[in-house]
Formats: sequence, C-alpha cells, structure tokens
Amino acid sequence: MDSVLAHVSLRAGVHGTGDHPPAVVPVTAIRTVARMNEHPPPSEPAVTRRTVSDTEGRAASRHWWDHDADSYQKEHGAFLGDVDLVWCPEGLREADVGLLGDVNGKRVLELGCGAAAGSRWLDGRGAKVTALDLSAGMLRHAKLAADRSGVHVPLVQADALALPFGAGAFDTVHTAFGAVPFVVDSAALMREVFRVLRPGGAWVFAVTHPMRWVFLDDSGEGGLVAVHSYFDRRPYVEEDSAGVPTYIEAHRTIGDRVRELSAAGFVLHDVVEPEWPPGHEETWGQWSPLRGRLIPGTAVFVAQRPPVP
Repeated sequence: MDSVLAHVSLRAGVHGTGDHPPAVVPVTAIRTVARMNEHPPPSEPAVTRRTVSDTEGRAASRHWWDHDADSYQKEHGAFLGDVDLVWCPEGLREADVGLLGDVNGKRVLELGCGAAAGSRWLDGRGAKVTALDLSAGMLRHAKLAADRSGVHVPLVQADALALPFGAGAFDTVHTAFGAVPFVVDSAALMREVFRVLRPGGAWVFAVTHPMRWVFLDDSGEGGLVAVHSYFDRRPYVEEDSAGVPTYIEAHRTIGDRVRELSAAGFVLHDVVEPEWPPGHEETWGQWSPLRGRLIPGTAVFVAQRPPVP
C-alpha cells in the first residue's frame, strides 16, 4: 500500500451530478471518506461535493501531499515498511497473495508510489521497476527510504494522466491507493495505463471499497450508519476560505470501475475484497477492527490488457 502515500492528479468532468447543488458544510460534519491521514492543513477547510477542473485537481493533490508527506510517513511509515508491498490497511501483502504474478525480469510501473516501498520490494524479486508520483514531498521520502534500505529504484515525478512513457513500455502497472481515487476522470487514467502496457500486461490497483462512501469517515460506531448516497459521484472537495480546492477525492461505484476498465480495453479477472485479519488491531483513519469485521474497506481490481491473438 505504499501508493497510499502519494496520490496523483485529478481531472475535470464528473458525471452523475444529477440535480444536487454543491452544499458546503463544516469539515467536522463530514470528513473525507477515503483519506488516509488525520492531519488537515492549518486552516480548517470547508467541505463540499462539486465538480473540479483538471488544473484545480492537480494543484490540490500536489500541494496536499507535499504538505502532508512528513506527518504521513511519521504516522504510517512503520506499517508500510521501507521494502514491502502492502495493498491496504487490512495488511494484505503481495508476498502472500501474488496478485502481480511472477515479476522477475518484467518492466513494472508503480503509480502514486509515495515512498516507493512496493517498488523496492519488487526490485528484490527481479523486476525492472519505475516508481512515479506527482508529489515531490513523497518522492523525497522515497529517496530517504532508499538510503535507509540500500535499495534504489528510478523515481519519476509526473501526472498519472500524462505518463511520460511510450506505448507498450511496461509489462505490469500497479498502485495501492495511488492515483485512481484522486483522478476525477479515472476513465482517462485507465486508457493511459492501457496505452503504456504491452499486450498481455497486468493492471492491478487497490482503492477504498466503493461501499465505504455511504458512511462517514469514522472508525467507530458512527461509521456504521449509511448517510450518503452510493450513487452520488460528485467529488469530495475541501476548500480554503477563498474557495480554492485544497484536497479532492473522487468516488466511483463497482459498476463504474468495471465499465471504465472494459471501455479502455481491459479484461477484468478479479476483484479482491480483503477481510479484516484476526489479531489485526491497528486503526488507520476510517479503517478499524470494528468496521473491518463487518463491511469491506478495500477493493483490489486485477485486470489485463488482452494478449495479441
């Protein structure tokens, strides 16, 4: 889940807005559904659900994760490790589940890599990895972790919607909570990933389980009551006093994800919904033993660009 550390850019154009006008409420009344940290900017933001432009989204994501990188790593770095690929707060590890398959000798791209622990772990399995993130703050932590571990991988600062690679450059692309939840036009991201994958290549990404969007971001009993429409696809937006977005996160239903993948040309092989493991008592934002034992918190989509016939 190292990609939880650093999320990539957003894009204009949210569908499914319906007749719901943006409603601004105090941040204490509703908190982001999938955000992984509890360290808001110094000025308390207002919260709304509304469309955003690509420029707004990219600026908000880069600023937020640059600002939050130090506190995020301090709070979650030990759980994620310096050389490990943890898919989610439930603690699902690639070493145990093998969702990426045999990566030895394969060209692997990690989107929204954050501190790039996942890429360093794959490097140790013989993969030829590239770790990409929008946030310079997160990539700084990737460099620090590389120095600590002695495992150095190529780091690239770029937008997930405009990958600086040629067609068919990679055998595998993956992310654990990076990029996908923070791109409003995630269908465009799917097309971009399809472009840089070779035929037969794998695309595996973990996101907050879409069902979590009906609940408040509360790890306790308050987070067990459905209060939001599952079908409200307007982005969650935090704004400063001038109305400038400071944090943005987008929601898609399970069906939306399936259709995005299919429209891009992918074949979906699996959707993994990790169960909360016995003995795991750590709380991470909205993820907790109480909620995890009752409702899924993560969905991992396992897809493939079809091989050439």
